[in-house]
Amino acid sequence: MRETKRSGSLWAAGGLALAAAVGVGSAAVLAPSSDGGLGARTEMVTDRPGDARTPGGPAGGRNGDGAADQGNGAIPAGRTLTPFDTGHSALKNLDPALLKAVQQAAKDAKSAGVDLFVTAGWRSKEYQQRLLDQGVEKYGSLEQARQFVQTPEKSRHTHGAAIDIGPTNADDWLIRKGAAYGLCQVYANEMWHFELRTEPGGTCPELEKDASG
Repeated sequence: MRETKRSGSLWAAGGLALAAAVGVGSAAVLAPSSDGGLGARTEMVTDRPGDARTPGGPAGGRNGDGAADQGNGAIPAGRTLTPFDTGHSALKNLDPALLKAVQQAAKDAKSAGVDLFVTAGWRSKEYQQRLLDQGVEKYGSLEQARQFVQTPEKSRHTHGAAIDIGPTNADDWLIRKGAAYGLCQVYANEMWHFELRTEPGGTCPELEKDASG
């Protein structure tokens, strides 16, 4: 069995804030506690630099199939997708096996009191390149940006083979339970990124350091 516990210091050092800044999914932000240490985590889901939204959007509602869809996989600020909003390009263009696995996991998670939301799915190559360009601009080099955002050619998102899940409690649940559906966390610095990496009921492979490999 692989270790599923991730300390707050590892997540912080791994750069979840960096991921949020370049729009690669959901990020957990460790808020200072009253004693000056790292306390409770707050949730932030991002799509583009400067965008921040919480599950359900400002009014707490969910969008229907195809709502505010630009056709490139981008999920606009203020919109929340469930794994069942299959009219949206982010889900419509996913590998069917991956989508089915995530939907089944979402049903079982719901029964356990955990809601799974999709913060990223399929992306067009143009949208992936835009995210990469933003990362390079912010962090000064392609090497640094690729720790969180792959090139369009290598990204599993552009192939419909990866999905990002939020919020953090959903990630925690899926890290622990995902192998039952064939779903595995892939990168040590991205607790939200899942792919089909094993047979249902199998064992997930060791985590990769980050997306730059």
